[in-house]
Amino acid sequence: MTDLALFSSLSLAATHPDPAFPRFHPRPAQGWINDPNGISYINGRYHVFFQFNPLSARHSQIQWGHVSSPDLVRWEEHPVALVPQSGGPDSAGCWTGVVTLDDGVPTACYSGVQDHGGHSQVVIARGSSDLVTWEQDGHVAASMPADPLVTAVRDPFLFHFNGARYAMQGAGLSDGRAALLLYTVEDMNDWKYQGIWLTSADPVAAEHTPAEIWECPQLVEVPVVSGGSAWVMMFSLWLSGDDHEHANGVGHLIGSLSADPVSGLPVFVASSGGKSDFGRDFYAPQVVQLAYGSADSEPAALLWGWANEGPGRDGRRGRTQDEIDDAGWAGVLTHPRVLSVVDGALAVAPAAEVLAYRGETVTVGAVGSVSVPAYAEVLVKGSSSSAVGVGVGSGAGVGSGSVELLLGSGAKAQVVYSGSLAAGEELRIFIDASLVEVYRAGSVATTLRAYPAPGEEWQLTLPDGATADVWKLSLPA
Repeated sequence: MTDLALFSSLSLAATHPDPAFPRFHPRPAQGWINDPNGISYINGRYHVFFQFNPLSARHSQIQWGHVSSPDLVRWEEHPVALVPQSGGPDSAGCWTGVVTLDDGVPTACYSGVQDHGGHSQVVIARGSSDLVTWEQDGHVAASMPADPLVTAVRDPFLFHFNGARYAMQGAGLSDGRAALLLYTVEDMNDWKYQGIWLTSADPVAAEHTPAEIWECPQLVEVPVVSGGSAWVMMFSLWLSGDDHEHANGVGHLIGSLSADPVSGLPVFVASSGGKSDFGRDFYAPQVVQLAYGSADSEPAALLWGWANEGPGRDGRRGRTQDEIDDAGWAGVLTHPRVLSVVDGALAVAPAAEVLAYRGETVTVGAVGSVSVPAYAEVLVKGSSSSAVGVGVGSGAGVGSGSVELLLGSGAKAQVVYSGSLAAGEELRIFIDASLVEVYRAGSVATTLRAYPAPGEEWQLTLPDGATADVWKLSLPA
């Protein structure tokens, strides 16, 4: 393979001047990032693209940044992959999309917008075998549908079913419903619109994925731990007035996919759903379908999400726009996450490879109040004496028996996370400077941002009977 790497993204992060900058979540040292895009596993490497403004820490002039890894641990940064073309269908931004192999050629399918405030179109670009260089000729594979109900469309996603290739886009309708649009894709250069596929009027969708536009739609097949598999749809739940706050967050539907007896087109039937992350700082995830492990493994999928900078919520101190501008960077992508279905509900766990960041042991079996380093992994275990509480950041209010992660001490301490801990239950907590990820076995994660002030330290408080193992994070040799 030719020299892919410009430099090691994670190695340089360790010397970043901002103490809030993450060291174990790859991103460029400067600039704005948001939605993960084009996640793929091609020619032995994982590729993660993302919306990127290299010129400032603000959301404008969106391009596609690019990092890749052979193992989900050692990440390398590459040149910007896609850039807006003057006068082209993406002149106002290269927005969310996917990367796939089309007859063996890496191909990006993304939302291009020609005029700010205008409608998006599906634009196609072709990449080199290492996905480092891209040819953008402005080819449009799908334009705005000639359907008076459809008022907004964005974020193409490809999937396969019964040996055929399909695509979908998120949409908003004139009557206020969110929708999915379905396409057949026999020819990547010419997508055939099949109509409105699903809307938020569906009873299960109305309960679990309410929105005015379903952004960043995903559809993947994931293993059910008791056997078999299920189809999971995931949406970022856009509401008018959202300004990177996204009050409804991200939701999902779990269901089945079958062929319509007349048309042969796929039919999705939702049976359940829920929140895809309990944190207020999580949006626009992308999921890649892969057979995780061996060729004989069950259908599996990996998810990355975007954690934005914010003004602070739920008692957490945030950053002002001036502080973000001064820092020169904004946005973090989460650890890669493995999806499964447990007892009819979505379960999200960190990819096993993340264990490679586990370094020096700080403490084992700690109880009560525990000091935690600024870059750490924590394993919390409940015992039979642990009271079942409820918690902030886990989808409920504060109660007794909760695990609390605090930043600072005394009256000025911030409660960054508070969550219940049942008997025998485990939580895995990752702290990477200003990014906190909490994983609860058999449930979805909680993604949060918090910014340590000089001299502030992290503190974990445990209910009676609970213990914590703590490790410092370090880069593997």
